[in-house]
Amino acid sequence: MKRPRNGWALPVPAVLAAMTVLVLFGWSPSETPATPAGLKGKFLELKEPSTHVPGKVKLTEFADFYCPHCHRFEQEAIPLLKTEFGDRLEVTMVGFPVMPGKLPTAFEMYEQAKTMGKGDDMRRVLFRAIHKDRVQIFDRLIREAYIKEVGLDVAAFEAGLASGKPVKALEAGKAWGLRVNVQQTPTVLLDGNIKVEAIDPENLKTVIHSILSADGKK
Repeated sequence: MKRPRNGWALPVPAVLAAMTVLVLFGWSPSETPATPAGLKGKFLELKEPSTHVPGKVKLTEFADFYCPHCHRFEQEAIPLLKTEFGDRLEVTMVGFPVMPGKLPTAFEMYEQAKTMGKGDDMRRVLFRAIHKDRVQIFDRLIREAYIKEVGLDVAAFEAGLASGKPVKALEAGKAWGLRVNVQQTPTVLLDGNIKVEAIDPENLKTVIHSILSADGKK
């Protein structure tokens, strides 16, 4: 196992994605990224299609709810970035479990909450529950309080969990992370093809600012 590059990173073993995953996500080797030229900061440009919309940056964070570095990123880095960029920055999380011996329930709860329009609220509640409330297992009785806290109907939420759709969404997110070779959490993708590891909020600010500045030069 590699040693962390800094206080944000948690290394995990590299895993190769199957070719069927590439087909699942509609990617082919012929596709080329459309990354703005002259970007500043430390990043890796991937051979992935860009999702960039002028004037906005989409930040996708691959994270594990049980990872302390991901919790720190949620508590410290995300608020700094949201303050800096406001509605010019869209933040989403993709569940990417790396901590051994943990049940996937928290990730499935997050996926179900996303379908009900409360993904951000559930993400914050789950990080707090695990790292501050010290809840490790989310059985039906325990999760009821958290479902109500984010303002969702318990029966509808449980029906969604039982449907199996959150499990499929989690597996799709994990496959995406494998495809772009996520080896530590948190790892960030900006606009789908700009990969930033060993998360440093100041470096992220630099990269995001340069993306937005490039829009202004067009």
